[in-house]
Amino acid sequence: MTTTLNGLLHISWRRTWQDLGLPGTNDALRDRLISRYAEPHRKYHTLQHLHECIAMLARYPGEPEHAGEVEMALWFHDAIYDMGVPGNEERSAQWAMDELQAAGAAPGVAERVHAMVMATRHDVAPLTADEQLLVDVDLSILGAPPARFDEYEVQVRSEYSVVPEDVFRSRRKSILLAFLKRPVIYGTAFFHDLLEARARENLLRSVASIDAAPPTVRSL
Repeated sequence: MTTTLNGLLHISWRRTWQDLGLPGTNDALRDRLISRYAEPHRKYHTLQHLHECIAMLARYPGEPEHAGEVEMALWFHDAIYDMGVPGNEERSAQWAMDELQAAGAAPGVAERVHAMVMATRHDVAPLTADEQLLVDVDLSILGAPPARFDEYEVQVRSEYSVVPEDVFRSRRKSILLAFLKRPVIYGTAFFHDLLEARARENLLRSVASIDAAPPTVRSL
């Protein structure tokens, strides 16, 4: 890790652990999580993504109901990321719940963090303001500057390099169109104003790129 990245993660972890009123700092758990995000098969869901999410959360000017829980959920939201294996969010959420309960978190904390991690499946509408905030932060990459968004697209393709090109294009286009069909991508006013327009521009550009790509021919 770079010094800047290491420093931000260190500060975030200590702040989050303190906000939750937990004893000590549990740096061992932090290091286990960092090791997970540094796994070699990851190309997008990496420490870069975690760093960007934490930095984006810091830009939010509002007051989350449970700020420490939102940040802890960010740490765990992609903690388990096994390619081709369903249930990554479920296992990440359960890991978070187990660790927080073992650390003596106050009643409700572990359950709310579990629910927030599950919200990053992006298959149902968030149920609370904190869940919405977490989801918006997780999706902030869609509204990144074009160069970073293009890098993200390359990273996602690399992460799924085992998927044949025609299959990947079809599935990727479906995902992009699903976001474009939403009335809004970002549910918080702050992130809607900051990122919505650029996210839609990026998504439309990506769909157009897929449509313009030459047909693929599979070898026999």
